[in-house]
Amino acid sequence: MTTLSSSRTDTDPHADSLADAYDAQGYVLVKGLLTKEEAAAYRQRSHELIAALDRGDDPTWDAASEVAMGRATSLQHLHDAQFYDAAFTRLLVDPRFTDVAAAVLRTPNVQLHHTKMFIKPPENGSPFPPHQDHPFFPHTHHRVAAAIFHFDDAPDAKGCVRIAPGSHLAGPREHDPEGSFHLPDFPVEELVPMEAEAGDVLFFTYLTVHSSGVNVSDEARTTWLVQFRDPADLPLTDQHTHSLGQGLILAGTDPTGRAGRA
Repeated sequence: MTTLSSSRTDTDPHADSLADAYDAQGYVLVKGLLTKEEAAAYRQRSHELIAALDRGDDPTWDAASEVAMGRATSLQHLHDAQFYDAAFTRLLVDPRFTDVAAAVLRTPNVQLHHTKMFIKPPENGSPFPPHQDHPFFPHTHHRVAAAIFHFDDAPDAKGCVRIAPGSHLAGPREHDPEGSFHLPDFPVEELVPMEAEAGDVLFFTYLTVHSSGVNVSDEARTTWLVQFRDPADLPLTDQHTHSLGQGLILAGTDPTGRAGRA
């Protein structure tokens, strides 16, 4: 597993090694980007937001359910948490995050694509099948990435993210258009559990095959997904252009002058 410390500046010699590991493996797990206290505060606020917005008329909230391992599972998620709480807005432009985002993209310019909060309930939190994020919002040069902030510990029993190291090198794959555009024939033995602690952040390219398991523990798993890109990398379709705040510059500038337009 490729892991690195969160301490980094633009002149830090670890920046190149971080980017090199990301290029080779398609991911990097940054340990301790947030403190335990910060992660706990974000966890609490995440659960408060989900509870407050648990209503059918709010289009940004959804509860998904499916059958896995012979039983019903469930998942709670919330789009655009930064529009509900300024703490999440601050996290989007926190240099601890944007420095790593810029390093893996190999550009000083980092642009927001979308965010999504996930809470996997205890004992029956839903899994995700193997997939790439690419089919949902394909871009010209594939300079699109994700960061998963862990607000509590995520061992394998909690259904942590699983990564297929090096799978991004094969480029875009043909996904099954039924359901959620997954890869039904991808060998599961290639998927490695990315067990994480509260405060860790997992970065990976949108070409990296990943999945997650069922949360069979007695505690919820709480994460925040931030999808970001090089603003010079233009989208190929108008898919997934509805997210609030898409195009916001998190670091650097937009050299295209497109002001975030898709």
